[in-house]
Amino acid sequence: MEQEKLLLDVNEKPKVAKWIILAIQHVFAMFGATILVPILVNSTAGETVLTIPVALVSSGIGTLIYILCTKGKSPVYLGSSFAFIAPLAAAFLKGGVAGAMTGVMAVGLIYIIFSLIIKLIGKNWMDKLLPPLVIGPMIMIIGLGLAPSAISQIGLSTGTPIEWKGVAVALITFLTTTIVMVRGKGFLKIIPFLIGILVGYLFAVCFGLVDFAPVLEASFFSMPSFMLPFVNYTPSLSAILTIAPIALVTMCEHIGDHTALGTIIGKDLLKDPGLEKTLLGDGIATFVAGLLGGPANTTYGENTSVVGMTKVASIWVIGLAAIFAICLGFLGKFTALVSTIPSPVLGGVSLLLYGFIAVNGLKVLIQNQIDFGKSKNVVVASTMLVLGLGGAAISIVLGDLSITISGMSLAAIIGILLNLCLLEEKEKEPKIQEKEEKIKQTI
Repeated sequence: MEQEKLLLDVNEKPKVAKWIILAIQHVFAMFGATILVPILVNSTAGETVLTIPVALVSSGIGTLIYILCTKGKSPVYLGSSFAFIAPLAAAFLKGGVAGAMTGVMAVGLIYIIFSLIIKLIGKNWMDKLLPPLVIGPMIMIIGLGLAPSAISQIGLSTGTPIEWKGVAVALITFLTTTIVMVRGKGFLKIIPFLIGILVGYLFAVCFGLVDFAPVLEASFFSMPSFMLPFVNYTPSLSAILTIAPIALVTMCEHIGDHTALGTIIGKDLLKDPGLEKTLLGDGIATFVAGLLGGPANTTYGENTSVVGMTKVASIWVIGLAAIFAICLGFLGKFTALVSTIPSPVLGGVSLLLYGFIAVNGLKVLIQNQIDFGKSKNVVVASTMLVLGLGGAAISIVLGDLSITISGMSLAAIIGILLNLCLLEEKEKEPKIQEKEEKIKQTI
């Protein structure tokens, strides 16, 4: 879509009624994914690591910070990142809330540091550090590494007695999400996970799988349970390397989302406001999210789709949606209702969601025509997949401080090093290739 086809450009303000309706559409687009992250992190960790109200508030505040940093030139919405589900759970199990939140703040600082480097020397070096060969397997590990969690939520783990009601609800949720994703039109196609959750939840209520006690006990308005450093915990570096390297993946996601949005609105956002400013906004937003006890933020493709569908790129709409998200975080009854979503519903959505993430990694490799006829590419990708999915871990002891690098983080570091250190294969001369082909034909 070209810029002249937009109904409202970035800095144009719509009329009040339309402004509110458009903002609500953006809230619906971000809502399903943003609330899923704390739910799935808690489910993976087996304890409460994040809360839905804080995730909503930090999402809204993060988006407003981003708007300020980009001087209102980029209509991007920031929400909770799926890439950090497993790392946050692992960091919590290793270092508690202190380890998890310190890790999130570290991710924000990495974004900020990279934005400063890009401002000084440009961004071409990022292509060498993070080529598609490394990014593709990293994304695949994120999705496939979470697969056991989805199976557990459905109730199909080995040795677990099958609860048919739960399996039926998971199947209904999965099929609803799939049908909306494949056959849905207009705005419905943008929010398949939210529709799937709503339908699955209704069936779960019919099957008696939902406990409404938390909703009855909750007050209409309540303060989110913010987790503040030096108030609720002392920052800890023990789990920082469990989370920090994932920032490399989400930075590439950041660039991709801004490129896609730029195509829709007819503007190169990586030049104006510039990648250094968009990364800075994303970084400060993520740091603040960690400061409040929320998940790391990322740019939301769902909201980019809303811009494309409505042809409205107004930053005023994005800002109002952010304010609505903050307000939702203070509605006690509402957030309590969301917390009653049973595991089979989440499992049905996750079955598709985690596979969807993994396939996106595969798409990166295909779209960039990675040649797996080359030994170097095979070595880098295969090593990353085995390390990331095999549970590999390295512990480093520095005095009283013990740091563990494991799973996705270890795979990311090793993948980057292998890609930089292994030499590219030399192209064979035409005559040698002809001889090899003749030999093959005679065989």
